Amino acid sequence: MANHASALKRIRRNSRRAVINGARRNRIRTFIKKIELALDAGDAKAAEEAFRNAQPEIQRGVSKGILHKSTAARKISRLSARVKAAKN
Repeated sequence: MANHASALKRIRRNSRRAVINGARRNRIRTFIKKIELALDAGDAKAAEEAFRNAQPEIQRGVSKGILHKSTAARKISRLSARVKAAKN
């Protein structure tokens, strides 16, 4: 157990941040899932729209420290390729 006031405060802060970060991570996953569901259904137009909505959400995850920038770039690249392939 923490012995200093600052360490106790850090524990409280970390638990609050974990809830917020978890919500952000789940939100990103939901946006990605919408793209995948549209691709599985064969709806290229819906997939493209979902991708346009998901892209800034994934980038926001990077700026908030939820995702590493390379991870986000990889996810966006792979999703983009799948959406592009579905259009053709």
